Amino acid sequence: MAAVFSRTISALVLLLVVISSCEAKEILVGGKADAWKIPSSQSDSLNQWAESTRFRIGDSLVWKYDSGKDSVLQVNKEGYVSCNISNPIEEYKDGDTKVKLSRSGPFYFISGTKGNCEKGQKLVVVVLSPRNRYTGISPAPAPTPVEFEGPAVAPTSSATKLQSGLLVALGIFVLGLF
Repeated sequence: MAAVFSRTISALVLLLVVISSCEAKEILVGGKADAWKIPSSQSDSLNQWAESTRFRIGDSLVWKYDSGKDSVLQVNKEGYVSCNISNPIEEYKDGDTKVKLSRSGPFYFISGTKGNCEKGQKLVVVVLSPRNRYTGISPAPAPTPVEFEGPAVAPTSSATKLQSGLLVALGIFVLGLF
């Protein structure tokens, strides 16, 4: 009886660990407090940082900046491309801005200080859709077209196999067959 109880508790702890890894996060823009500035080079661009970061629905972006000198404007794509500060979707001026990412797709942000966006102080963040959650496994590259005749082979996904294997292992563990 004690062994069954112990296995049940272990399974619940494992489940909570898995669930907690999927929780929304607060993400400091640029990974540091002074990142909301004109970049010194292309490699210092916030878009370089954003391309290597995974954003999910429910996450929040956090900016730290001097509210007396700058602001954050959320804009549409056209406002982002043209650096138009006159018609933002939202304007944040508090120096400690938090924006919740409530949907999948792109979010566009520019500096509210005239001229800063044109010098590169802007950010586009792409939020993953729930069905495209990051698994840590990169998809296989697309096959190159080859002209030959033969039967078609159904594609496979190692990510699906890994997820299935983990679920089977968890089920065996919970049922005490392990």
